[in-house]
Amino acid sequence: MARRLVVIGNGMAGARTVEEILERGGGDLFDITMFGAEPYGNYNRILLSTVLSGAEDESGIFLNDVDWYAANRIDLHPGVRVTRIDRFARTVTDELGGTTPYDKLILATGSDAFVPPIAGLHRPGRGYHQGVFTFRTLDDTRGMIRYAREHQRAVVIGGGLLGLEAARGLQSHLPHVTLVHSAGHLMNAQLDSQAGAILRRSVEALGIEVVIGARTTEILGKEAVTGVRLADGRTIRCDIVVVAAGIRPNTALAERSGLDVERGIVVDDQMRCLDEPDIYAVGECVQHRGETYGLVAPLWEQARVLADHLTGADPDAAYHGSRTATKLKVAGVDVATMGLKEPDRDDDETVVFAERRRGVYQSVVIRDGRLAGATLLGDVSKAAFLIQAFDRGSPLPEERIRLLFDLGGPSAETSAAELADEAQVCNCNGVTKAAIVGAVQSGTRTVGGVADATRAGKGCGSCKTLVGQIVEWAAGGEVEEDESASWYVPGIPLAKPELMTTIRNMELKSVSAVFAALAPGGAEDARSKMGLASLLRMMWAGEYVDERDARFINDRVHANIQRDGTFSVVPQMKGGVTTPHQLRRIADVAERYRVPMVKLTGGQRIDLLGVRKEDLPAVWADLDMPSGYAYGKSFRTVKTCVGLEFCRFGLGDSTTLGIAIESRFQGLESPAKLKLAVTGCPRNCAEAYVKDLGVVAVEGGRWEIYVGGAAGAHIRKGDLLTTVDTADEVIRLTGRFLQFYREHANWLERTYAFVPRYGVDRLRALIVDDVDGLGAGLDERMDASIAAYRDPWKEGAALATPGQFRTSLPLIALPRRVP
Repeated sequence: MARRLVVIGNGMAGARTVEEILERGGGDLFDITMFGAEPYGNYNRILLSTVLSGAEDESGIFLNDVDWYAANRIDLHPGVRVTRIDRFARTVTDELGGTTPYDKLILATGSDAFVPPIAGLHRPGRGYHQGVFTFRTLDDTRGMIRYAREHQRAVVIGGGLLGLEAARGLQSHLPHVTLVHSAGHLMNAQLDSQAGAILRRSVEALGIEVVIGARTTEILGKEAVTGVRLADGRTIRCDIVVVAAGIRPNTALAERSGLDVERGIVVDDQMRCLDEPDIYAVGECVQHRGETYGLVAPLWEQARVLADHLTGADPDAAYHGSRTATKLKVAGVDVATMGLKEPDRDDDETVVFAERRRGVYQSVVIRDGRLAGATLLGDVSKAAFLIQAFDRGSPLPEERIRLLFDLGGPSAETSAAELADEAQVCNCNGVTKAAIVGAVQSGTRTVGGVADATRAGKGCGSCKTLVGQIVEWAAGGEVEEDESASWYVPGIPLAKPELMTTIRNMELKSVSAVFAALAPGGAEDARSKMGLASLLRMMWAGEYVDERDARFINDRVHANIQRDGTFSVVPQMKGGVTTPHQLRRIADVAERYRVPMVKLTGGQRIDLLGVRKEDLPAVWADLDMPSGYAYGKSFRTVKTCVGLEFCRFGLGDSTTLGIAIESRFQGLESPAKLKLAVTGCPRNCAEAYVKDLGVVAVEGGRWEIYVGGAAGAHIRKGDLLTTVDTADEVIRLTGRFLQFYREHANWLERTYAFVPRYGVDRLRALIVDDVDGLGAGLDERMDASIAAYRDPWKEGAALATPGQFRTSLPLIALPRRVP
């Protein structure tokens, strides 16, 4: 009979431990239950900075989505906190009142953001002051992005790794960022003062203002943040404050439950809590032999040991602590550190090289002929060699300068060959050179394939170059091209043109049919479902066979899920135009269903936030308005100015044209969301230059059409596609552009990436000049999609599935703002 394993914590350590257990056959040994405080699957927290900067879509950082848990028969409770452990009854109690028994229990509660005591940081009954954020979770990141977009100045408190990443990421959203650090130099925990000074120079060159030796004492502002005050009396004006002053092990539950806690939860070499034979802890919440760890590599080592122990795969498995070395890019600057940052004994040897102008600093600390520490800043080309020497304690060259420079020493190419088999290449995932070589020798000859097989390079990504070098060396130079890079979705080995042709020829009209016919072994892939569903709807219009499990939650219930588990509802207002009657209905619905927030969107629509899932059909019925499509990957809105009708400067009837465009293309499926605008003159009150497609009225009754603009995480002015004489021409070319984009863009590729990739000159030739004769076909297929349009909110009257609007997500209480 399977034993009951309960894991508290669905972060990187908890989920990785369960993965390791499953790899050792633990799925047959245990009935596994997991609790996660966040309402998601498992994601790579290291990559939050790339989400903040806009370099990565948040969907790209998930390691395991919720389907993975179901596929592995794991009972996941996302967004549910465990409040108590009864060690005598051997049960855990969650915040919803549920009680879950266990035979074995793992705590993986991670860390919380450290927030120093600062006056004005909190507001009674409202949590953090408006404009104050920490930087620890996906929700923190989302909140920062939303708030920063509408403001100008940010102060980041903390000049360590986290603070530097936050400052760099915020630069993508607002023009002024100031980094305030209480110590005398940046990254003082990892760098000496000279390296810290060079790093500061590099960071300031990026446009980030740096204030060091400055302790923040007060957050200023009554209703919202207006600035910060420092201990010396100086004030810095700002609209947003991000506290990134470090992390602390989350031990609150362990303390409440009577477990032994010092700096972290105290564990032995089998990761077992003291005097508790069946309770274990792993990850950042742990204290082992007096040490706590905030890097990923030690967490993976702990996870492997615990999995070996629990499954019996290696009864002698023991964790003996970790030697930490890290190599990463901080705020755009390459940094590698290991061991000592500076000598602390009189007989320690040091070699230091500094070139301030280039932002380069390199130092090594040698003790008893072995490498005791190293710091590389700006130039980390010797990092792999030094990490190997540090990990193995190997003898060093007599000519110490060879540690930093290739004076006849190992070149980058030979470094890959000379790395020891046990050298750890990917610190994030604990992947050794031997594992990479083993994957190649097993027949995988692509870098991407090796990464999938071993996880190398799938953490912070800083080791990808070395991984590629090892793959190339192990393959004898016969590395194969990574074909999967061109696949439209990861589960089907075809690029988009070939995929569409095959689907059309085989008349595959459902996601399951595509998997059965085209996926290797007919295996379904959860990561591919949304992209395939969108593509099939675009291709087959009314003939598409809908399968609800292929949809994301937003597309299943036609509303946008929010962080607390409720949904937002945006009724359609074509061109941003409404009537007093519609406004009264919206107000009545907001009162009737006690909607906690009514908000105007940036697209000139009204958003009802906080609607419960089970109330959605009734809300739609009472609104008696069509869906505004404020969710999903589809055509969403056309923003307009008042144009000719009221504006003194209007040159064209932008409102009428915007309504006509929105009426024609409403709800169209696309690889990514589409936001359009029409403005009545070049003053551009509707911000048409920064939309996926923007139309601008100019002198002479003509219209300019711009494509590929963006004003979200990315900022880009659209390219002028063409200038036409009539509104009918605008609608015709808009349809052709949208259809061409729908048929040729990669999944999740916004137009701001698609247009530069194709080139606006080529797009103009294809769409406007019709040099290849594509126009009639594009028009025809667009007409078919338009004819298939159905208002999704009509499903409120006749459910698509019996449980479509049954709530299954726990609601998280959020602070509500009182206007």
